[in-house]
Amino acid sequence: MAEAAALEGVRQCTSELDKYVYLRHLQQESPALFYKLLINNAQELLPVVYTPTVGQACQEYSKLPIKMHGLVIRPEDKGHILAKLQDWAGVERVRVIVVTDGERILGLGDLGFNGMGIAEGKILLYTVMAGVNPAVCMPVCLDVGTNNQELLADPTYKGLRQKRLRGPEYDDLVDEFMSAVRDLGDHTLLQFEDFGNSNAFRLLDKYAPLQCSFNDDIQGTACITLAGLLSALRVTGKPLKDQKILFLGAGEAGTGIGQLISKAIQAESNLTEEEALQRCYYLDSKGLVCRSRTDLQHHKLPFAHDVPFQSNLLDAVRELKPTMLVGVSTQPGAFSKEVCEAMSESNDRPIIFPLSNPTSKAECTYEEAFSWTNGKVVFASGSPFDSLKAPNGKIYFPAQANNAYISFIMRLCNCMLFRF
Repeated sequence: MAEAAALEGVRQCTSELDKYVYLRHLQQESPALFYKLLINNAQELLPVVYTPTVGQACQEYSKLPIKMHGLVIRPEDKGHILAKLQDWAGVERVRVIVVTDGERILGLGDLGFNGMGIAEGKILLYTVMAGVNPAVCMPVCLDVGTNNQELLADPTYKGLRQKRLRGPEYDDLVDEFMSAVRDLGDHTLLQFEDFGNSNAFRLLDKYAPLQCSFNDDIQGTACITLAGLLSALRVTGKPLKDQKILFLGAGEAGTGIGQLISKAIQAESNLTEEEALQRCYYLDSKGLVCRSRTDLQHHKLPFAHDVPFQSNLLDAVRELKPTMLVGVSTQPGAFSKEVCEAMSESNDRPIIFPLSNPTSKAECTYEEAFSWTNGKVVFASGSPFDSLKAPNGKIYFPAQANNAYISFIMRLCNCMLFRF
């Protein structure tokens, strides 16, 4: 009865954000009922506590009438970070930590302290999707300031009111935090979440050999997208090694996907690493990533191929004739009617994945991709879209390629990490 009443309470809320606040209050007042409700109604409620609603929740986090569940670490905590972690954990042995510094929250940019909402939302997936005891799951925000002028000028903002910490001071804080995590207990999984490009790659490179950790934006997105591609190839009937993939967006998510796809191509073919990388192409804010450009960041260099420069997506699609188009750009509408039609002209079943989150940042909708390719599209998106009914009465359901499924995979693998 209590679960049914709680679910009805959610459904009576007039907006998705109101539903989010309702569930946050339920989490605080009746944790057992909250998790039971989420687990038994995951399809309906995960989009409320996680993407896409969590995006709006993060934007308004400091203004929301909710109690913070996670742990905030600030520069003033240097010297006693381990003690703060131990105080938060109490007698429990922490097994999973999701940490963000709030610099690149979904496709919304620098939200500073408000990024705590993404850590609190993501950590729920370990319980709902993987069955991990919530008592051993710790969401953390490294509040090191923000370069978001609107937040700094907002009197309701609860974060550190200063420009973002950079350089040695930032590195020292992160290093003490990571050391404290290792001292907290053996076999603690740490997930880096929504760090900016300037820190995401180097922190992963530095700490992966020292700590059981992964970057969800680089590696989690890559795993799910590769799984989606392999599923799509069951529809097209074409081998992985023959794919040509064009990415709109060349940040940590996009290049992470390309690196993993190239490894998968090598694993199932006799192609070299260089040949496998040449199956992936990128368009960044300045145009096609290619060998003639001299302004490329280090993570883009492996994908700088000897092809003619193209200044826009439509010209790149027409020139390269990709079999798959992946959106990791946070540019809504970037997969235009002309782009989708060009994909359809060169492919019997064009694969189109607008992965940007939240839904408002998706490069196109399912209905648009379906309509503009005359129903030929093989589609997956980062945030959920509604099903659609074709003129013949058949109902089509869009697939979702979201990192949430990484947690479910962990459960299927019966990972030793989560045995307690």
